[in-house]
Amino acid sequence: MCKMPVSKTQIDRLGDRLREVREDPHTESDLRLLDDYRRSFGEAYEAVVRTIRQRGEFPTGRLAKSTVSIVEKLRRESIRLSQMQDIAGCRVVVVNVVRQEQFVASLKTDFPGASLIDRRDNPSYGYRAVHIIAMISGMPVEIQVRTSLQHLWAELSEKSSDVLDPTIKYGGGPAEWRSYLTSSSKSVAAYEDLEKKSSIAVAAYEVMVAVHEDIKKATAELLEHQLPDHEVQEIRGKLEDSTRKMERAELEVQDMQDEMVRLWNVNADRLKETISWLDKLKGQKQ
Repeated sequence: MCKMPVSKTQIDRLGDRLREVREDPHTESDLRLLDDYRRSFGEAYEAVVRTIRQRGEFPTGRLAKSTVSIVEKLRRESIRLSQMQDIAGCRVVVVNVVRQEQFVASLKTDFPGASLIDRRDNPSYGYRAVHIIAMISGMPVEIQVRTSLQHLWAELSEKSSDVLDPTIKYGGGPAEWRSYLTSSSKSVAAYEDLEKKSSIAVAAYEVMVAVHEDIKKATAELLEHQLPDHEVQEIRGKLEDSTRKMERAELEVQDMQDEMVRLWNVNADRLKETISWLDKLKGQKQ
């Protein structure tokens, strides 16, 4: 694996120089050193991407964070350049929160000792996702795992920062817009809570169906024998009761899934419409 071209101390001193607000541009030697440092993550990044593809997912993202993004983060946060864990990173967008849980669990198996940052219950200015920091030969690579709705929200936040105010992504900007982003994020979270409940309900229903089939089979076998009428009635009563419970559960699951489809469309349509509006506004400004 490729190692850092220079020492950690030299990298941190470079970060200190890049953090300085100055009128003259950064020196060519500093920019070249930063570029070398960024490139040193290449092999670690490729190793992570290969592993993700072997899991059947298709990561997107960048080999290395841009110079501008690195400088902005150094100035925005109290962090050393050598401590920055997202110099290299990729993103995986999965269909729903159930698949997100499954894929995150697989990544923890693939990268033992990886750190996990779960921003779903404690969003960062509305941003919700799971980040895994995998260490490959001492080089950190960030893996962002988002659901499709979490990704749409993140696109909206990025677009808002690009078109309206660059501080929106970090909690700045107009109060009304921050409120809109927060409410949109909470709406996505509410949908994903329903999705989890639906997954549990479907699993319970599948167990109920299996039990019902066992009862039907056992009932058919018992009725082949000459049994007293009261026992036959009791057996048939249990089968009918099982049938009614299963039918009720089926209706509840169907209602829940119908509501999920409705809420997914409401969230997706609202986010897409706002992104489209921002695109038009950006075009008008150019």
